[in-house]
Amino acid sequence: MASSDSTYRPDAGQEPRMSEQQHDVLDDSAAVLPFPARTPHAPYYAVIFSSTRTDGDHGYGAMADRMVELARTMPGFLGIESVRDEAAVAQGRPGITVSYWSSLEAIHEWKNQAEHRVAQQQGRDQWYAAYHLRISRIEYDYGFVR
Repeated sequence: MASSDSTYRPDAGQEPRMSEQQHDVLDDSAAVLPFPARTPHAPYYAVIFSSTRTDGDHGYGAMADRMVELARTMPGFLGIESVRDEAAVAQGRPGITVSYWSSLEAIHEWKNQAEHRVAQQQGRDQWYAAYHLRISRIEYDYGFVR
């Protein structure tokens, strides 16, 4: 019987996903930020941070690097992917950073980490013209690695 519901639902026990070997290839320990981020099999959580920067660096780059370093020490941190280039900043185009976490509790702890709170305030005060944050539960993921 055909369903009119267009929502994708993999058949039980037949979820297409990367093999363990393909999944392990995503872990490039030589790279500062492996892309895509190596994540466990779903479910897990994504914090999607879309932002438009103000003009000038004003210490942003150093703080962004420090926040990645700090996030990596937090329980539940799984990885991060970030896309923004200088041309986008100069033209006022948005960038996006997606961080991955094992639980909502881990995200809450990260949001309230003292040094991260300082960075959040500096972002509102000087680095961002606008931003929007979304939190999603990843129910399903798959990929391809050649």
